[in-house]
Amino acid sequence: MSLPSSPKTFTPNPLKPIFDWRTWLILLIAAAISMGGYLAASAIHLRIGFPLDDAWIHQTYSRNLALNGEWAFIPGQPSGGSTSPLWTAFLAVGHVLGLSPFIWTFFLGGVLLTGLALLTEAGVSRIVDGHHSKIPWAGLLVIFEWHFVWSSASGMETLLHALLILVVCLLLIKKTPRWFILGCLIGLSVWVRPDGITLLGPILLTAFCVEKGWKKQSRAFAWTLLGFGILVFPYLMFNLSITGHIFPSTFYAKQAEYVDWQAGPLASRIGELALQFLAGPAIILLPGVVMQIRNATQQKAWGQLSLFIWMLGYLGIYLLRLPVYQHGRYLIPAMPVFFFLGLGGYFGFFLQGRMQIKLHRLLKLSWGAALGLVCSGFWLMGMQSYTADVEFIETEMVDTAHWVAENLPEDALIAAHDIGALGYFDYHPLVDLAGLISPDVITFLRDEDQLADYLEEQGVDYLVAFPDWYPSLTSNLVPIFSTGASYAPSVGETNMAVYQWPGP
Repeated sequence: MSLPSSPKTFTPNPLKPIFDWRTWLILLIAAAISMGGYLAASAIHLRIGFPLDDAWIHQTYSRNLALNGEWAFIPGQPSGGSTSPLWTAFLAVGHVLGLSPFIWTFFLGGVLLTGLALLTEAGVSRIVDGHHSKIPWAGLLVIFEWHFVWSSASGMETLLHALLILVVCLLLIKKTPRWFILGCLIGLSVWVRPDGITLLGPILLTAFCVEKGWKKQSRAFAWTLLGFGILVFPYLMFNLSITGHIFPSTFYAKQAEYVDWQAGPLASRIGELALQFLAGPAIILLPGVVMQIRNATQQKAWGQLSLFIWMLGYLGIYLLRLPVYQHGRYLIPAMPVFFFLGLGGYFGFFLQGRMQIKLHRLLKLSWGAALGLVCSGFWLMGMQSYTADVEFIETEMVDTAHWVAENLPEDALIAAHDIGALGYFDYHPLVDLAGLISPDVITFLRDEDQLADYLEEQGVDYLVAFPDWYPSLTSNLVPIFSTGASYAPSVGETNMAVYQWPGP
């Protein structure tokens, strides 16, 4: 049996889902239920919080921007520890309004989750002729996909980046792409994450394929690069003025931190990436991606094909540079492209009728049931992961930050690897062992002998760290505080501790 072909590509009104108030209402209610379920589970299990310490880094930068008008983690000390200036600026609005960081951040997360669902629904309507339904099934799948829900409640820029990528997708698959706008969107995406620059690849490739003749191709390239340059040049100047480099400190620090990991076996990294990326309804949609790519190849739909190539390249970059940790959060921005293509193939299969009627109905029923069951099951498992992640951050980083703020001398200089919660809840001066706000340590991040010398040179008074992260630094030290929380040891981790430095 050969794979079925999807129907013709364009619809008379492909953006109808965006303007249909019923679709908006359904997806808004669904987003409130999906995201609200995760937040309620966290509150019942322990309390509301963020599942990543990095979220508190964004909150600290945004608070200082709102209250002091400066780009700094520590007031009066400009630094490049925020990877996402645009996200930090959005968060600053909440501080200007005097709102709780949780209320404003989760509101933004809900808006982004709903927007991602709306654009996915519109995208599927665009590439699948005849896909019209009173129930926005494609959008609902996105809203209950656990990676996206987790991201919406993480306090991070992940979904903002994903949303911009999906907007680029929809504009790129138009019959007449607007190259200048696409270039501007790439430049804007760099303000969210530096890896947004990779979107230049699919746009220039599509321009080369769809424009006829070198004059039109050159014009498309020029408009794209002009739009890109208008927004990316100020970004580069912004970073240069703060750090002396064209990218934030985090761009260099993360790669330096995992240089030993980069030398590990490639096969195991591929397995880890596939496991994280496909864990959920994505594995059920994999045949749909194959169908849609085959259909796009037959129709010479260069926009779809270039996006697919970009997705593979994007995953490949992270495969080589960073471990797939924290549920593959660096891979999540590429997932909307996968779901967009997979759902295109899925609904195309539903609407075509070449196969025997009974067999077609059986396959449709089986595929749809599997997709719904897997999505629901992973949504529940994702909820458990989210509550566990929040518990870890709250009982280790946040509780430690409160203890430090209440018990250490006001003029004490503290060295720490995880600075997010410390920066937000405590006002002691910091030396950042991860290099985000102390970039001079990036060249020797994992060399504990050099780190010890550096702490002595800086006149550090206290060290805050997980002992297994720095076994040499902490080997002769006795903690003056340890969280004693039960969760970290239960999953094989150690408790965060505070040490007086230097030791005996």
